[in-house]
Amino acid sequence: MKKPSSNMTILRRLMLRLLPVQILLAAVGAVNGIVSSYFASNYVGITAMSAVGLFAPVQMLITSFGTMLAGGSVILCGQYMGRGERDRMQNVFSLDLAVSVLTAILFTALFAVLSLFDLTGFLTKDPEVRRIFNRYLLGQAVGVFPLLLGSQFPAFLALENKGRRTTWASIVYIAVNVALNLLFVRLLRLEAIGLALASALGLWVFLAVEAQYYFTDAAQLRITAKSLRWRECADILRIGFPGAASSGYQTLRGLIVNRLLETFVGSVGISAFAAANNLLGIFWAIPAGMTAVSRLMISVSIGEEDRQTLTDVTRVMFRWFVPMMYAVAAFIILCAGPFARIFFRDTAQSVYMLTVWGFRILPLCMPLSTICLHFITYGQASGKNGLVHTLAVFDGVVSVAGFTALMIRTVGMNSVYIANVLNGVVTTLIVILYAWGKKKHFPRNMDELMAIPDGFGVPEAERMDLTVRSMDEVVAVARQIQEFCRERGVDERRAYIAGLCMEEMAGNIVEHGFSKGTRSHVVDVRVVHKDGGVILRVKDDCVPFDPLERQRLTDGTDPTRNVGLRLVFNIAESVQYQNIFGLNVLTIRI
Repeated sequence: MKKPSSNMTILRRLMLRLLPVQILLAAVGAVNGIVSSYFASNYVGITAMSAVGLFAPVQMLITSFGTMLAGGSVILCGQYMGRGERDRMQNVFSLDLAVSVLTAILFTALFAVLSLFDLTGFLTKDPEVRRIFNRYLLGQAVGVFPLLLGSQFPAFLALENKGRRTTWASIVYIAVNVALNLLFVRLLRLEAIGLALASALGLWVFLAVEAQYYFTDAAQLRITAKSLRWRECADILRIGFPGAASSGYQTLRGLIVNRLLETFVGSVGISAFAAANNLLGIFWAIPAGMTAVSRLMISVSIGEEDRQTLTDVTRVMFRWFVPMMYAVAAFIILCAGPFARIFFRDTAQSVYMLTVWGFRILPLCMPLSTICLHFITYGQASGKNGLVHTLAVFDGVVSVAGFTALMIRTVGMNSVYIANVLNGVVTTLIVILYAWGKKKHFPRNMDELMAIPDGFGVPEAERMDLTVRSMDEVVAVARQIQEFCRERGVDERRAYIAGLCMEEMAGNIVEHGFSKGTRSHVVDVRVVHKDGGVILRVKDDCVPFDPLERQRLTDGTDPTRNVGLRLVFNIAESVQYQNIFGLNVLTIRI
């Protein structure tokens, strides 16, 4: 009867269902880079492509602040959701948006000053490139506000199971961005400032589609500036800072690499690297989406102190996400030539071959980077700041910039590409060595690789996981629960109540939930013995069903209706329902 993989099955389905929306969201920035690079190289010139490449680290700096705010806020909200603290979720949501607005104002002013007063000499010494870059930066200033705000909403929409809105916002953005580039760059010949304005105005449309939901009655979270507990800003920044530090280190890495390329290869090297990076950005959206899904699931698991789900999230990453990235990398390598010709049609130009080698080598780092990003996210959520900062420093600066500096005199342009692959090897070794140091021996299982503290969650001996796939299994599961309780010294009355509650609720799900649609369903049942009490948790992927709301609606009506629900509410100490990412999660305390 016992099916240890039931939680894994539901979790895998959920993570794969959430993944496309998160990938599409991450791809928005990549599409911006691809479209800008295409129009820059084909309608403005290679010098404009260098300007686009120089802006990449600057955009990474903005992204680092967005990552800090979104990462810290989502992890906090996930933990509060796991504990059922909705008021605190509301406060974190509103604080996140308020701080994002203030940050956007500061960056907009900074970009305007740097571009208007020609203060960008620290990025490039080439006067022609700097002239074009200043115009590009001024246009990008218009899009800072929607870039920062737009990066906050998707995770909250996912928490409310409204990820499709992000999908539509992304599709609309892509269409608007392409249309405006055709208008501004190809038809009106606005060159660099046209490139920037097209993406900036497209981001405003993206933000409008996303934010509109939070002005409707359907939204669980509300945008408000009243009664905000500003002290929680410190928690948002503390939790989100490691992720921001990672992006900040990558900003520094980009500046160093650009300077090395300008010195030893020339502006043609920056153009090639920008072209390869911008097109690969659409593929990097895949591990970025995987990381976003992992962040959501990890934060809720930590809030629930659910050790099993926490390790299962990492198992999904290794068993599904990493192999997917190997397949993606193979596809990119096979298409290296055609991809390079998107930006440089003249195959005789040196920049063409430099770009081809980027597509042949850079994809090899993607699977290992997926592991690194996952453990950075896990470290953020679990407070493993030593692991997070170590990974961030090596991934962001030390490995890539260091290996590039060592090899560029002899290997040339390819040193940058090879350095990224070596970086993936180094960060994977860091994860293993960290676990080895914490456990005092080589990690032998997922629990040890993640270095989960012994006191986290409920010991395995004090919990039992079961699977219900049909009505025939419901009664047997109830008996197993009663036996589990008796073996741990729970009195006969509460052991009987625990089995009865589970029989009623699981049976109700099988009878009414399994009949909806043709997809197979399972009910993941967990019983926990903690502090002398019994906690039952029922999780299913059927249609949303809130038994608390149903009980309130039928209270005082026909006493013969919903007898099972009434019985559970009468005998249980507490009953809590949440719909998390489209999953029904019912927690009963006996």
